[in-house]
Amino acid sequence: MHNPLSILLRPAALGYRVIVQLRNTLFDRQLLPAWKSPVPIVSIGNLSAGGTGKTPLVDWVVKYYLSIGCKPAIISRGYRRESKGVQLVSDGHKVLLSSRESGDETAMLAWNNPDAIVIVAKKRKEGVKYLIKHFAARMPSVIILDDAFQHRQIQRELNIAIINASEPFLKARMLPEGRMREPLKNLSRADLIVLNKIDDPEKADAIERKIKERGTPLIKARVAIAELVCFSGAFISSEEAPPLTSISALAFAGISSPQSFLDSLGKEGVTIAAHRFFYDHEPYSAKKLTEIFREAESKGLSLITTEKDYFRMLGHPELIRIITARPCYYLKIKTDIFEGKEILQSMLRKAVAMQ
Repeated sequence: MHNPLSILLRPAALGYRVIVQLRNTLFDRQLLPAWKSPVPIVSIGNLSAGGTGKTPLVDWVVKYYLSIGCKPAIISRGYRRESKGVQLVSDGHKVLLSSRESGDETAMLAWNNPDAIVIVAKKRKEGVKYLIKHFAARMPSVIILDDAFQHRQIQRELNIAIINASEPFLKARMLPEGRMREPLKNLSRADLIVLNKIDDPEKADAIERKIKERGTPLIKARVAIAELVCFSGAFISSEEAPPLTSISALAFAGISSPQSFLDSLGKEGVTIAAHRFFYDHEPYSAKKLTEIFREAESKGLSLITTEKDYFRMLGHPELIRIITARPCYYLKIKTDIFEGKEILQSMLRKAVAMQ
């Protein structure tokens, strides 16, 4: 259905497109310089504003590098964090900041990868320089820039762009009319494209044909369930968690693609009796969580949220206690690369000169 509001936003979208293209032209012609890091850089990002499954892919790449003996560091903007400047989230031994100070996705990456150094910095170049200065004695083998496709101030050995195959990508419009940060033609900057969240083969095939016209290597992936984690009371493992088919729940989350979350739960047999969704990265308040808890309590439901939302709440322990009188779970997801995994692994090794 056509949204009449989009017509009103179109002039702003056209203006935004002009600014984006002017900036990219200045970088393409080297009128704006790109700094060369002494440590190999792998960038993972996207053209659209969230919802591509970027964080699980960053997690996959970090774990792959660790598995082949590389020491990775992650530098993220730390979206919606309360801290300023360059902050050390994890020194590769211990997580030092809460999600409130580092951002929910960054905190999640740090806790799930305790051997990786994690830094938040709005200016990624300053984050790299901080890393070089403070970790000279144990320099990482590779730096992974999280959500940095548009951050062109740093050269990179490998530039990965992710596309959400479940969205109308080929007809997407620029912000604020649509969700695109850049025009589709700017995919030409990518060394590798990940077509992710594939659940409709016909739609994915149309996007794939368009991408193959560019000659850029492409891999295919989908979101898969990793495990269900209980966080009301004692932490339990996936072996101890109840079967998903036995759970009737109220699902809640502040993410850009809530339908994807519901679809994942539905495919696993979870009964979603109610749901409450908020804007992506929207902060939780005592009022919101109390309302969610009361609805679940009145209907006799468990509560299920995303891992990202769990970490967002974890930065405010006084808030998370509001809901944990009910059975509470968060769903861990992972990237399942079902076509082209060897291509990705080869390009990741090449980025750090490991053939």
